[in-house]
Amino acid sequence: MFRRFYLIAAVIGTIVPYWFLGTFIARHGFDFRLFAQQMWFTPIGRMFTVDLFISSFVFWAFVYSEGRRLAMKRLWLYPLLNLLVGLSLALPMFLYHRSGRSSVIPA
Repeated sequence: MFRRFYLIAAVIGTIVPYWFLGTFIARHGFDFRLFAQQMWFTPIGRMFTVDLFISSFVFWAFVYSEGRRLAMKRLWLYPLLNLLVGLSLALPMFLYHRSGRSSVIPA
């Protein structure tokens, strides 16, 4: 039922963050120092960054726990997607693939 929603969320979760990254790069180039300053040196930037790091680590633990329970393959893919794009892609992709497995294996 939710599989289509998860897939759409994964696509949106890829496009929207990269849109903002693209606008940053278009305006400032690949200025890693400025990127880090905007991410870490303001209280609101730190709050969002730390929140995302904590959420990502919890997601990784969930992926390996739930993925092993459901005998899913290539569990390394979801943390990789998290690192390459973000939790906005990795979480819906995991849920998309999980939703195809959970009806087969009892809890």
